[in-house]
Amino acid sequence: QVQLVESGGGLVQPGGSLRLSCAVSGFTLADYAMGWFRQAPGKQREAVSCIGSNERSTYYATFVKGRFTISRDGAKNTMYLQMNSLKPEDTAVYYCAASKPGTITYDYWGQGTQVTVSS
Repeated sequence: QVQLVESGGGLVQPGGSLRLSCAVSGFTLADYAMGWFRQAPGKQREAVSCIGSNERSTYYATFVKGRFTISRDGAKNTMYLQMNSLKPEDTAVYYCAASKPGTITYDYWGQGTQVTVSS
């Protein structure tokens, strides 16, 4: 069965770094477009970074450009989000998601991992 499991969240100080991982089971990661999303209390979910099945195609929200890097490792069937220069406003639950071939919607979602950046 398809499963996405996030890990790597935690508490960090402003300016610190975290590396989030999304372990995928039930499908081949390389065949899917993937994305990282986040949701803070009282706010709607927003896209952070996405990567196409063609890894040359990437998207970064303006609020993370130059700070976050999305990547994927097909051999490990795992997607990553390297987060540097973290800010308090980055505090949110971060979710990974997968878009099956031929679609632009996200069909599978993980349960989320909490990222908290102290003041």
